[in-house]
Amino acid sequence: MTRSWQVHLAIATAFVGMSTPAVLSQEGSPSAPVEDGGWITIESDIQNADSVTGVFTAIGNVRIVYPARGIVATSRQAQYFSKEDRVVLTGDVDVIRDGENSMQAERVVYLLEEEQAVADPSTGAQVFTSVQLDSNNQAEAPLAQ
Repeated sequence: MTRSWQVHLAIATAFVGMSTPAVLSQEGSPSAPVEDGGWITIESDIQNADSVTGVFTAIGNVRIVYPARGIVATSRQAQYFSKEDRVVLTGDVDVIRDGENSMQAERVVYLLEEEQAVADPSTGAQVFTSVQLDSNNQAEAPLAQ
């Protein structure tokens, strides 16, 4: 992907419905500032944004990094539905939080406003989640704040 295309993608992403404009990170990947002051960086083989439907799609070798929450997620495809404030990761989804808590599934739907995630396994498999308990035996989910 050329740098010019990345700039256009970043601008298109801003119009899809993100609350603040998307910009390019140092590496040249589209990034978007988020409310808690962090950045989300999305890398993939193909990315497109549709300002009419409000859907941003990343396809192929998707890697999402959200340092403010310590989250790194990988999948074959990721979609952000701005009108529903929903993220859908599909295909070999792997979410790691703070290097400890993790989730593996075929599909993960994350509702941003409600901070809820639903993970679905591939046929004949199970969802895998590993969480580190704190000293009060409280678990922090891989996608929780």
